[in-house]
Order: sequence, then C-alpha cells, then structure tokens
Amino acid sequence: MTLASRGALRLWMNSSRSSFHKCTERRKTKRAGDSQYCKFENHLLTLFTSSLYLAALVASFFASATTRALGRKVSMTVGGSIFLVGAVLNGAAQNVLMLIIGRILLGIGIGYANQSVPVYLSEMAPAKLRGALNIGFQMAICIGILSANLVNYGTSKMQHNGWRVSLGLAGAPAIIMTIGSLFLPDTPNSLIERGQKEKAKEMLQKIRGTPNVDEEYNDLLEASEVARLIEHPWKNIRERKYRPQLIITCLIPFFQQLTGINVIMFYAPVLFKTLGFGNDASLMSAVVTGLVNVFCTCVSIFTVDKFGRRALFIEGGIQMMIAQIAVGSLIASVFGVSGEGSFSKGYGNLALVFICVYVAAFAWSWGPLGWLVPSEIFPLEIRSAGQSINVSVNMFFTFVIGQLFLSMLCNMKFGLFYFFAGWVLIMTIFVYFFLPETKNVPIEEMNRVWKNHWFWGKYIPDDAVGLANHNQKFDV
Repeated sequence: MTLASRGALRLWMNSSRSSFHKCTERRKTKRAGDSQYCKFENHLLTLFTSSLYLAALVASFFASATTRALGRKVSMTVGGSIFLVGAVLNGAAQNVLMLIIGRILLGIGIGYANQSVPVYLSEMAPAKLRGALNIGFQMAICIGILSANLVNYGTSKMQHNGWRVSLGLAGAPAIIMTIGSLFLPDTPNSLIERGQKEKAKEMLQKIRGTPNVDEEYNDLLEASEVARLIEHPWKNIRERKYRPQLIITCLIPFFQQLTGINVIMFYAPVLFKTLGFGNDASLMSAVVTGLVNVFCTCVSIFTVDKFGRRALFIEGGIQMMIAQIAVGSLIASVFGVSGEGSFSKGYGNLALVFICVYVAAFAWSWGPLGWLVPSEIFPLEIRSAGQSINVSVNMFFTFVIGQLFLSMLCNMKFGLFYFFAGWVLIMTIFVYFFLPETKNVPIEEMNRVWKNHWFWGKYIPDDAVGLANHNQKFDV
C-alpha cells in the first residue's frame, strides 16, 4: 500500500513534468546569449512542478485530526481515495483547470498518506525491526521514481497522448492503495487511544506472535492515559518537555530537502541535458540514478537496525558532501562561470558516476531516515500532531527548493552544488552532537533516550511516560 501511494505520486509528478516539458520546450529551450546554466529556467514550469506540495502541506494538518480521532487506517483510506480521484481527473483532463484541480487532490492525498503511513509502520513494527519495516516507505518512493523515469522514457516515443498514458497510469497504484487499506488492521496504539482496549491487546498478540505482551501492553496503556489528558495536542506540543522532539522533527525534514536530492531527482532529465546529454540519454541517465536509488535503499533496510540511525546519517552525509563537491568542480572545469562549453562523453559519464555516488549515499541515509526518525520519537499524546509538523515542514521546503532550483542554478552556477554540500556538512555535525540513537527502543519508551542525552535530558521530566518503571540506559 505504501508502495502504491508513493509510486503513484512520483509517477504522476514526473510524468506531469515530462509532459509540461514537451508543451513548453520551444519557450524554454536555450535562447541566444543564455548560458548552459540558464537555458531551462522557466518559472511556470517550476511552479507547476512544485505546487502539489502546498496542497499536501495544508492537508497534513487536517490528516492529524483524522488520524487521532478515527485511526491511522482511515487516514490511509481517505488519502488513497482522494489520490485516485485526482489521478482520474489528470488522466482525463480536457483543460488546464482539470489538471490544476487534479493536482490539488493529489496533494491532499499525499498529505494524508505521508501523515499516517510512517506512524502506522512505526506503531505496528516490533522495536528490533522498526527501522527496516519503516524504510519500506522510502523504498516505495525509490521504486516510484524509477517507475516514473521508465514511463517517461517510454511515453517520450509516443506521438500523441503520451502524457495521458503517463498520468492515467497513476490510477492503478491508487486503486491498490485504497482497496488495500480497507483490509489492514489498525494499530494497537490507535485502538487504545480510541478506547478499544481488549481489541488492542488481541491485535498486539497477533502482530507479535505471542500471548506474552503484558509489558508492552501496559506501556501502551500508560501512554494512552497520558494522551487522554491532552485535549489540545497542537498547544501541548509547544511545552518544554516536548522541546527535543519538536526541534528534531522540524530540522530533520528541513535538512533532508537541503541535501539537494529533490533537485536531482525532480529535474534529472533537465540536469543531464544541461550537462550535455541528448534527450534520450538524459532520460536514460535518470533511469540509472533511479536504479541506484532503489538498490541502495535496500542497504538501509538491512543495516539500520544493526548499525543504528546515527551511523547511517553520518556516513551518508560525508559521502554526499564529497560527491557534491566533485560534481560542482567537474561542472566548473567544463562550463566555468560563463556557462559556455559542453561535456565530452567521458566527462558526462564521470558526472553521472558522481551523481550516482551521491544518490547512493542519500538512499541509505537521509532518504529513509528522514521519515523514520520523526515518526518514532513522539509520545502517543502528540504523535499525530508531531507527524503533521514533519510532513508540513517537508512539503514546504520541497516546494521552496523545487520552485527556486532552476533560478538558483542560473544564478549560482556550479556553486549551487557547493551550496548544498555546505548544508550537508552542517546537518552532519548536528546529527553527531544532537541526535540520540533510537534503534531497538520500544516506541512508547522513547523518553528514556531523550532523558539520557547530554543536551536534551534537562527538558525531560523525571515522571515522563516510560521512565517510571524502567531504568535501562541506552547509547545516545
């Protein structure tokens, strides 16, 4: 189901962009006097590409209330249904208004899915497998990107209605998501939150495969009792005792977008054209980076619960920074400041290698962990609100970076890659000093991790949920 939602998003988004490229090709093709850096600058294109995220941002706040009151499962069903309607409208669009309305509906669907799916996965998974199972969410993103690139490559050969085929194909995974969510059980956490305690214990025994779940069940009950006292989670989340989680859940998605990954994946064909690849070659190069993205996400699935979140964050950050500096330097050596010149086949292939090294690092670090960590660090009473903040920050900065990228490339030239490398250095240092390790910690006992941290510990009260009956220490 997660694969369907994320795959459909990427399929639609990249297909829409590809179709829009064709419609505006004559307008945005290099004009006389333009440099290689500026030949694809088009504000209407970037607005069309990035506007979906504003709808997702707004929808995430409504999704928070739905998820808390009706459960994670209902939010996924609602998101899938709205997404399906949007896909149908776009595939059958007769005018620009239908495309815009369809895109808004897709954004709403994505807002609901992004709000509910990571929380659902974190609550259903046992602590020792939570990282690997939650990364299935990011794996779906990667497969969606690859599918979109393959569809774009195929439909680019069609003389008529290729864009309709691209947009229409998004309806298939949307149907799977909508129907599939109807057969999913709700999480024990959500059932307890809504007063269904016996059903919650039965579900916990079922998903853990053992009747001996009393300790975990009691932790859930304790968390639920605290959650019942919280009538206004959006107000309470600003309290001092939630300060660590709030700061982390704002900074992680902010940093994720400033890795520069979306400008690589969203505008891969445009970027490769700028580097001198032909039309077909640029689309195929995007397929190559998509394949790297999929396979390297598997690395994270098999290592995140073994080596931990911090190790992957730090290693991935170092590797991304080196690759971005290499790409920027390579582009500088060919285009210089003037933006005149062209890549030879050898230099073009070398640039592709460096970009793949960068994508690989992101795929096993900031890609999956940017969704995993915020979904697992909040206590139950503010979890839905916290995840909505995570989604809204992610969507907002995805919109901002997507909107500004082509203009930034035109004005900053090869320095754009140094710009993102600098941010990667900052976020890697932040992770090293301020992000505690959360691997193998039960989700309702996460306060122990914050309490033991050298900096965040002073914010967590001694009677916080998960501290009263447990004295175990964790590495932070």
